[in-house]
Amino acid sequence: MRTVPSSVPPVVTTAVYTCSFLHLLVALVWLNAISPVDAQSRASEVRAGREPITPIPAPRAQDPQRVLLGERLFSDRRLSHDNTHSCSSCHDIGTNGATANIHDTPAGQPIALNTPTVFNVSLNFRLNWEGSFRSLEEGIESSLRNPAIMASSIDETVGKLRADGEMARQFRDAYGREPDVAAVLDAIATYERSLVTPGSRFDRWLAGEADAITPDELSGYQVFKSLGCVTCHQGVNVGGNLFQRHGVFHPLGSPEPVLLRVPSLRNVATTAPYFHDGSASTLPEAVRAMGVAQLDRVLTDQQIAAIVAFLNTLTGTYRDQAVRPAAAAPRAGSAIP
Repeated sequence: MRTVPSSVPPVVTTAVYTCSFLHLLVALVWLNAISPVDAQSRASEVRAGREPITPIPAPRAQDPQRVLLGERLFSDRRLSHDNTHSCSSCHDIGTNGATANIHDTPAGQPIALNTPTVFNVSLNFRLNWEGSFRSLEEGIESSLRNPAIMASSIDETVGKLRADGEMARQFRDAYGREPDVAAVLDAIATYERSLVTPGSRFDRWLAGEADAITPDELSGYQVFKSLGCVTCHQGVNVGGNLFQRHGVFHPLGSPEPVLLRVPSLRNVATTAPYFHDGSASTLPEAVRAMGVAQLDRVLTDQQIAAIVAFLNTLTGTYRDQAVRPAAAAPRAGSAIP
């Protein structure tokens, strides 16, 4: 309580207490004026600001004509030299953005590494397992000319598209010109940038929806952080933003390549098999192996179950449908990013 000197006249003393009361009254009115929505928004800002994982933002605006054209090209078999497979052959947008195969076989022989999902690919700082490419366009062009994937070239692709009157018209509508190298690469890349999967239950929790995840799942997140998994798997894509050597303490799958771009854990519950070589067939198996190889710890069954429970909250939505696992059946296709 504020002490007023005895020498202060009573009228001044009254004024001091009246002023303090008015300040308190104004503060209470201001607090009561905050709506529940504002309060939740502020709570979510505090939560999101202090967590090492951040929500996927709404996809940025893209030219709808170019997105639609890129989607058509993504499923166009003419991108392969022999017209037998497309990007979507190995990147199934209807399921997990990849396949359920350990190794895809676009050219008849298994490619060296497991196909990564194309969902949220634009949120990675580098592309493919080895992080060889800095842009989507660069990765797409490399896949077109890779003899183990499309066995074609961007020039061959442009020639095929120019010979198609309807496709040429679509390029004129979207780009104001006939198909050319820049437009073809931009159309596919524009479509890939639209392939984000916001709305996971964990993102909703970050946004302030307290009951979006269960107490067991929240406990799993705490275990995930306390063990150090979050050191590499953080940020908006829960990974995808740094390089790491696999098998730090013990071997983890095939020894090559030694240095990998840390994969995103977005939708990880739907993208089995796991690791660069597809050697882990289930999520609990992958978590157990990671504990040994990267942390030098044998995780308990309880720890593994808790982490898996958390990882299940990272499944987002695409076109208002939850991302789901791919069917376990052999298929051919490309491995663009």
